Amino acid sequence: MNNHTFVICAYGESRYLEDCVLSIVKQSVKDNIIIATSTINDHILKIGKKYNLEVLTHNGGSIGKDWNFGYESANSKYVTLAHQDDVYQEKYLEKMLIALDENKDTLISFSNYEEIRNNSIVSNNNNLKIKELLLSPLRIANKNKLIRRRVLSVGNPICCPTVTYNKSLLENFRFPMEFSTNLDWAAWEKLSQYNGRFLYLPEPLMYHRIHAESETSNTIENNKRSEEDLLMLKKFWPTNIARIIFYFYKKSEKANIL
Repeated sequence: MNNHTFVICAYGESRYLEDCVLSIVKQSVKDNIIIATSTINDHILKIGKKYNLEVLTHNGGSIGKDWNFGYESANSKYVTLAHQDDVYQEKYLEKMLIALDENKDTLISFSNYEEIRNNSIVSNNNNLKIKELLLSPLRIANKNKLIRRRVLSVGNPICCPTVTYNKSLLENFRFPMEFSTNLDWAAWEKLSQYNGRFLYLPEPLMYHRIHAESETSNTIENNKRSEEDLLMLKKFWPTNIARIIFYFYKKSEKANIL
């Protein structure tokens, strides 16, 4: 079994896919890399061939199926699910593996991040400041279940593509299929009840691209996400309180729309 696998989840013909692949190929620590897709096409195959990467295919139909297929395809202790639009800093994997080596009871390890908007790096907007503030308790109390749940109870501050999963401790883990947009938040809620660490690295180690074609922007614009946001908040709060938090949370989501 390998120690770590980068699984690049590719969909359609993203113009940003090669940038993502390059950032992973150029990691300071070399490890296994595969591309997983449910929409096999010449664009994905060409990039896979160019960088000598195995391309695995499946019959998809949802983000949950794609992520679960990618996760299950990694024959390694650790796995990072890379989204095709994002870019990783050269030392992302090196620093993740050092942190995981020092904290062997880690369930998931994740970092701070910066955004790419209109091809420019954004490191200091309100959205990022709020998420950094929400995650700050995990710098000292990452094994405390109550604190983890409080961090997650007012929104989802964990950026999914920053996460490295410890498969050796996450037996039978799957992203919940009943969600179409908040499956990552729902996954963290479930894992917050496990024994082990949510290991937060406060240094920004990757760039998350925000653009009009992204699935996040699309789901916010057409309100598909609102129902799931409220469902998630109800997992932590009584309905009346959840609705109040939802009102303010919905406003903050607009920061993801270009």
